[in-house]
Amino acid sequence: MKKLTLGMDVGIDLGSSSVKIVTPSKPFSFAEPAMIAVDRDTDEILAFGSDARQMLGRTPEHIAVVSPVQHGRIHNFSLTETMLTAYVHEFCGNKIFMPRVVVCVPSGVSEVEKREVVESLRAAGARKVCLIETVVAAALGAGLDISQPRGCMVCDIGGGTTDIGVISINSTAASHWINYAGNSFNDALTEFIVRKHDLVIGPQTAELIKREIGCVVSREAILTVTVKGRHFKTGMPHMIRLNSEDIIEAFEEPAVRICRAVQHTLELTPPALAGDLLTNGGIMLTGGGAKLYGMDRLIAERTKLNVAIAKDPEICVALGTGKAVKFIDTRDKFEKETSPLDVFGA
Repeated sequence: MKKLTLGMDVGIDLGSSSVKIVTPSKPFSFAEPAMIAVDRDTDEILAFGSDARQMLGRTPEHIAVVSPVQHGRIHNFSLTETMLTAYVHEFCGNKIFMPRVVVCVPSGVSEVEKREVVESLRAAGARKVCLIETVVAAALGAGLDISQPRGCMVCDIGGGTTDIGVISINSTAASHWINYAGNSFNDALTEFIVRKHDLVIGPQTAELIKREIGCVVSREAILTVTVKGRHFKTGMPHMIRLNSEDIIEAFEEPAVRICRAVQHTLELTPPALAGDLLTNGGIMLTGGGAKLYGMDRLIAERTKLNVAIAKDPEICVALGTGKAVKFIDTRDKFEKETSPLDVFGA
């Protein structure tokens, strides 16, 4: 991996599912699952990232694979600090001066939660930390012009949270977030398969099914997949066939909740900005959940607005944090009122 030059600034997408690190000169550079494998008996860290994810559902009882960031919030401060330290040092190398960092946070987080993110990154070596709202970063990463006095709406369906916001002049005019997102679809599918087919599956299997045949509206052609797991009643290995129409039923609750959250955000939006959405592109979908088949059609049907899926939606937030790096210096000098950043540190 090419090492950073002294003092280069970076953007970090600290997500519930993954941690992504970017630089302005290298738009997408680093991505690892936000997972750690820990020995419960000794508190020893056994693995990070991809290595930890491979262990998910395949470890003895004394080894736990945990996600220290859940629903967009830091769930375990010490493990988050350890994970970020490992990732930042892997990306930046052994530099005397670690980079200044722009990191995204969900809309509506408390000052205490913001401070936890800042302190985690400071402990990882960042000499200055700037925060940007997830929806603002997603809009920047999707290529939207958010500097003008007109409404742009973004719905970012991540792993742990769905963040929705209407943005004007580099800040959110209306925002809302819910704990229903990509992982919620996996959980709903797992529960559905147990309820309907008496089959217990692991989280990685649920994710694979979602990617292969997942949908929230009917496909043109019905897709099927073989699902393997453990029979709920007998405890024996078992296998079933599942089709895409079954998935629609399984995904109904999280899909409807996301649509309602989008509608609620529109209700909070000032009338003039809401009117802009009719002529200014409607709603932009970002995040991994934007790729779920039919999600754009379902939201368009519920809101009567045009809905578009961003190019490379999974990395829009990360790309946006990288683009926001340019605001670090300008905000301190003369753009405090129009910068999308909150600045912490010296």
